[in-house]
Parts: sequence; C-alpha cells; structure tokens
Amino acid sequence: MALRPAHLIVKAVDPVALGRFWAQALGWTAHHPGVTTYVAPPGEPVWPDPVAVALDLVPVPEGKSAVKNRTHLDLATASPAHQAELIARLLALGATPVDLGQGEVPWTVLADPEGNEFCVLEPREVYRDTGPIAAIVVDCADPREMARFWGEAIDWTVHEVADDHASLRAATGTGPYLEFLRSSDGRTAPDRLHLDLLPHPGDDQSTEVARVRALGATPLDLGQGEVPWTVLTDPDGHEFCVLAPH
Repeated sequence: MALRPAHLIVKAVDPVALGRFWAQALGWTAHHPGVTTYVAPPGEPVWPDPVAVALDLVPVPEGKSAVKNRTHLDLATASPAHQAELIARLLALGATPVDLGQGEVPWTVLADPEGNEFCVLEPREVYRDTGPIAAIVVDCADPREMARFWGEAIDWTVHEVADDHASLRAATGTGPYLEFLRSSDGRTAPDRLHLDLLPHPGDDQSTEVARVRALGATPLDLGQGEVPWTVLTDPDGHEFCVLAPH
C-alpha cells in the first residue's frame, strides 16, 4: 500500500488569474472544473496526471503573508539562453524578483503575482527530462526524517539522502522530483502550497490514513468541517491531504 501525489494545491485569492499565470509560465493549460482552477499539461485534462504533478488552485479569502513559503517550485531550463528567455517571459507575465538573501547564485528567485516564491534554475543534467517543473522543494528541519516518512508514505523512490538534502521521484523516472532542504525556518503560517495524496484503486482511504499516521503524520483541524478528504501534517508540520480513492 502507498499513496500517490494527485496534484499540488496552491491557495489563491484569485485562482483564475493565478492559474492563467502558471499555465502560461509552464506552457500548460488552465481548466475550470468548478471552484478550483486545474493547471495541467496541454490537452484534455487528466486527473491525476500520469507523469506531471499538476497544480490545483483553490480560492481562499486571505492573501499570502510576508513569511516565505516553506514549499516552492523549481523550474527547469535547457540552456543559459532558455533560462534568460524564461525569466524575461515570467517577468512580463507578472512575476517579480525576490531577494531572500541568496546572494550570487546561478538560479533566479521570483514570486508569482500572489507572492509565492519560486526559482528558475540554471541548466542541470539531473532535471533534463522532468518537464517544466524540475522539483517541488520543501524546507524542513531534518531531510533524513522527511525522506523516511515520505519514502514510506508515497509510491515514489528515494534517490538521495543527506543531512541537508533529500530527494524522491516517481518510480517510473518521470516528472518532477520531490526535494527536502534543511532549513531553520519553522512553521509560522498555514501552508499556501501542499500535496494532495490519492490511494491507488482498490485501496481504502481510512486504511491509508491510519498507515501514514503510524509513520508519524498528525491530524490537522483547519476548520474544514465535514469533507471527503483527511487533512494531516507530516513530521515537520507540512500540511497534506489524503483524498478519497479515484
């Protein structure tokens, strides 16, 4: 038994506008199945996408705080020229430069129109076949512990584990990486970005919830009331949801 990432939730004051930004940024398509905006690779929407981790933008009344998000996207580029072109295009779409004290680094830190930080990476061989999203990056206190938890919680393969960095990727070797970076910044605000996880067909939601709780997940009450998904936090306090089987 294991869960699979269904999509990455992005909380947004204006999910339609922010979905338009991310669709144009990634070369994907924005769909509007209901109150959310689903941004996925081109073509008819498929959920869950078999390769990519799509974005599901959900409406919330409150904007992002000044606190840096603990989860962000890294975007892949194929060449220095591609990196420069992508940065220029993102700025024209409404992204803004962000100074997090990163100093002189080969990647560029930007924020989307609602202030969510993301990075445009320099070309890296490890990300040459990920698609436009190289990695979903999560700040945490202990990458080794996160690799243990997430490596057992989801059906992805652990690729690298060190004191300051750990990474996982789908067992098929396709799509983005899920990376954990050591950081001293603890949770001070609700997460704007989090993963929704989906049981495999035939698996039971409550059984999967019990399994990840035994691994170290903790129930979280955000005032969600009676909903068909279960809200939890991982051992580092990051929110995630376990959905009903698809």
